[in-house]
Parts: sequence; structure tokens; C-alpha cells
Amino acid sequence: MPTYNPPLRDMQFVMHEVLNVVDQLKQIPQHADIDVPTIDAVLEEGGKFASEVIFPLNISGDKESCSLDNGTHAVTTPKGFKEAYQQYVEAGWAALGCDPEYGGQGLPLVVNSMFYEMLNSANQAWTMYPGLTHGAYAALHAHGTDAQKQTYLHKMTSGEWTGTMCLTEPHCGTDLGLMRTKAEPQPDGTYKITGNKIFISAGEHDMSDNIIHLVLARLPDAPPGIKGVSLFIVPKYLVNQDGTLGVRNGIYCGGLEHKMGIKASATAQMVLEDAIGTMVGQPNKGMQGMFVMMNAARLGVGNQSLGLTEVAYQNALAYAKDRIQMRSLTGPKAKDKAADPIIVHPDVRKMLLTAKAYAEGGRALQAYCSVLLEKEHYHPDEKQRKDAGEMLAMLTPIVKAFLTDNGHIATNACMQVFGGHGFIKEWGMEQFVRDNRINMIYEGTNTIQSLDLLGRKILGNNGATLRKFGKLIAQLVEEEGVNEKMAEFITPIAVLGEQMTKFTTEIGFKGFQNPDEVGAAAVDYLRVAGHLVFGYFWARMAQVALREMAAGNTDSFYLAKVQTARFYFAKLFPETATLMRTARAGSKVLMDTDAVFA
Repeated sequence: MPTYNPPLRDMQFVMHEVLNVVDQLKQIPQHADIDVPTIDAVLEEGGKFASEVIFPLNISGDKESCSLDNGTHAVTTPKGFKEAYQQYVEAGWAALGCDPEYGGQGLPLVVNSMFYEMLNSANQAWTMYPGLTHGAYAALHAHGTDAQKQTYLHKMTSGEWTGTMCLTEPHCGTDLGLMRTKAEPQPDGTYKITGNKIFISAGEHDMSDNIIHLVLARLPDAPPGIKGVSLFIVPKYLVNQDGTLGVRNGIYCGGLEHKMGIKASATAQMVLEDAIGTMVGQPNKGMQGMFVMMNAARLGVGNQSLGLTEVAYQNALAYAKDRIQMRSLTGPKAKDKAADPIIVHPDVRKMLLTAKAYAEGGRALQAYCSVLLEKEHYHPDEKQRKDAGEMLAMLTPIVKAFLTDNGHIATNACMQVFGGHGFIKEWGMEQFVRDNRINMIYEGTNTIQSLDLLGRKILGNNGATLRKFGKLIAQLVEEEGVNEKMAEFITPIAVLGEQMTKFTTEIGFKGFQNPDEVGAAAVDYLRVAGHLVFGYFWARMAQVALREMAAGNTDSFYLAKVQTARFYFAKLFPETATLMRTARAGSKVLMDTDAVFA
């Protein structure tokens, strides 16, 4: 059976020693009183909930899955899920980062992000039920009318009601301009919505009193394509004027998907038959509200893989210390045993260090993005808001794609550490691999994220935002350029930073002549950009650790951080050279292949 220990020490290191999030958050009026002890105390309790309440349900939930009553269309979640959710609501976890105006606790988003990392480590499938609600809440908070906010946000903040996003249809996934769901205006200002949606996470379940669906649909006179899409609130139960639940709405679960992983998360086929909905925002402008939810979800999906990378690493490390197999190539290490623990073998350490490096680099990036999100919405200075939003827009596809790709690499590596036992259910490792696999697909496949990064976020503004990130690297290089102990961390990012300008210009010029060149290079390009970002944060973490050690701090935590940084730059970061070469290979070897597919 697997185990999980919340990585509180590393979270504290990232927040308080590397990013100094409290000092940054104090610039925002609603966080003027935030302090380190408050953040640490909340996350300590959150870690207990994750490890003690929902982690024990992970394997059993995967085995039991969800069940659908075809007669009533009711979905039952695995044993213990509903009760755990009640504990979550009663303890106030649902309201952690929500607006106090609607009953929220108003804590910084970085606290919520760290809490959700622990929930994802403990049980990704369970976490999807409350997790989807945050995106729906954010969309309504940003684009809902005052009446809509008063009707829905209090209950969503408390966790009494959950939320979903209903985008995908059987014939279209990311290409939402092809959707067919119709919305007919009614005399009372509502709409009757008819259509079919698939792959709706937490679309139907028994954990909350009501489910608030945010549904994309077309008005009768809507223009074709994505410019003809509107957004609607479609609750499972209609809400009376006094806030009580009314009659059952015309939206129900017509089937559950049978999936490779996250089996305890109800992935529903939703049928809408004259379902009553109210419009969010303006007609044919539905993507404005939905993008709020989609961007929140993309950051959340990166956090899912971060959580799985961490828990897989913890269990692989424990196994590698205990499992004996063969002798060390440099002679016996455990002379009192018949063989040495497998952690003495170089390749086992490589697999463990890969997972550790990707978990800790991902944690730093997630925390940084959470602070950017806070600044974008709430910083009193307009320029700070604009700059934060611009940087977050560029980093979001990297968080989604790079962290989930890394999660795939790391969970598979950790399963490999277990050898044959990793392939067996009772150890839990194969579930981490299966659960992570969807993270590379939903909320926009990683190829789509790569096209978004290169086409829109980089070439779309001629590399302006990338250059701003380059200035952060240049500042670090200037600080540490003469420090010999930092050279192995500074030199690689300085060199890659310079190479990125030429690399980006070259791909952009080729893409101007032939757009397929961008498509052919995008996935490799995002991974190079991901390493540039990770390299920056690993250099900053090494900087802090080395300073602590130089000041006489003997805590082995700092030495471990430096050793992991050293591994990352020596064994993982050099992947960028190969990726730039394959990206430059162009589209001809892909597109001039009709004979292959004839």
C-alpha cells in the first residue's frame, strides 16, 4: 500500500525563502495582514486532511469507480467519497481562497494552490469534484451579473453546490466553433437549451445538493464558428427566488465514460432537453467567460501532475531504500545483507532524481503563477496588473503541458523503480501512471498548448513577453555571474536565454513562409521554454540554498536542494539541445509523407 507525507518543508522553502510571497502579497490591500505563520498553519491542517481523509480512499475509489442508475440518471460515487466531501465542506476548505463578500476566507491563491497540490497527491479523482467548482466560481465572479453572483456564489463558496464546465460535444473537442447545442430565448429572459455534451468531469454525482453547469451553446441567430458561442448557467436544480432549490432541470447524465484512469471521477455524458439556463455575459461572447474557467483549469491540471509526481516519488524512494537487489558496482554497501538496497544503483537514482527535480521545479513555477494571478486581479497598480497578466498568459500553457509531460515521465520512472511490483495494483504505482495520463489530454491537449504558446503568446507579440522573462534571467546572471559556486546553474540558463532569441526568430520566419513550420516545431519549442523556466527557478533555489550553507546552516535540506539542482542541470536540462535541433528539422519530413499514409 502506498503512503503520502505532505511536503510542507519544501512548500515553505519555495514560498518564504525563494519567492518571498508574503512581501509580494502585502502590496495587495486584502492581503495586507497576511503572515508566514498563518500560511504555514493552514497548509499543515490541509496536509492532514489530504493524507488522513482522502488518501485512504484513492485505491478503493479506483477499484469501485462510479455507478449510474439508468432509470433515475443518478450517479453514486465510491464508498467514503461523499462523507469525505462533507468533512471538506464543514471544515471550510471549499471557501479557502474565495471572496469574503460571498462567504470566502479570502486567503491568497498560492495557499489554495499548495493545498490542492496535496489533494491531488492524495486522490486526484476525488479532488476533481471540488476542483471544477473553483473554475466555475471564477468565471461567474468575473462575468456574472450581481443577481447571478448572489444566487450562486455563496453556495459555491461554501461547497454546498459544485460546478462544472460543459464544452465538449461528441463531434468536437477543442474546436468549439463546431458545437451544435442550441439555446432558444424565452419571454421571461431565460433560455431553453438542447444538446449533448461529453467528457464532463463531475457532471453528475451525489456529493453536493446542486450542480451548477456552465454550458456553451448557440443562439438561433448566432454567427458561425467560435464567434457565435454564448455561455449559460444551467443548474441541476432550478433555484427559487428565496434561494431554495426548485424543480429538477432538463439536464441529466446519459452515460458514464469507462476510463483508463481517474475512475472514481464521474466523467459524464450530459443530455440537455429544454434545460432552463440564464446567459452569462453578452450574446455570442461566451468564450470570454469560459476562458476564465479554462485558464484556471489549465493551471489546475498542471497542479494535478505535480501532485502525482510528488506522491510517486515519495513511494519510489521508500521502496528503493528497502528493496535489496544485487550488489553495488563499487562493492557491497549493506554488508550485513544478502544484497544492497537498489538505491545504490546509478540508474535507480537517476529515476528518483528525475521525479524529485520535476516535482520541486513544478512547485516553484506553480507558486510563482499563483502570485501572478493574484497580482493580475487585485494589485492596486495598473502596470503591475498588466505585466502580471501578460506573464501569466505566457506561462499558463507551459504549466499545463510541461508539468503534465514531466508527470508522465516521472510517474513512469517511479513505477520502473518498483520493477515488476510497480505493475501490480496493490502498490499503487500503476494508478499514478494511469491517472496522470489524462492530464496530457484534457483542457486542451499538450500539442494545443504548444501551438498556443508559440503561435499566440510568443510570435503573437514578437517575443515581447519572452524578452521580459529573459530580463529576469539576466538579473539573476548579473547577481551571480562572478560567483563560481553558482556557475553550473547560471551558465546554462544564460546560454539558453541567448539561444532562445535566435531560435524563436528562426521558427517565426519559417512559419511566416509556411504555417506548418510552427505546427512542426511547437511541441519541441514548448519543452525548450519549459526548461528555460525551470532552469531559472532551479537556479534561484540553488542560490538560496548556497547562501544558507555559506552562512553556516547545517540543515541537510539545503545540501539536498543543491544536489538536486546539480542533477537537473547536468542530466535533464541538456535535453534542450536535442529539442532545438528537432524543432529546426522543419515540417517537410512530416508533411511530405503522403506515400506513408496511402
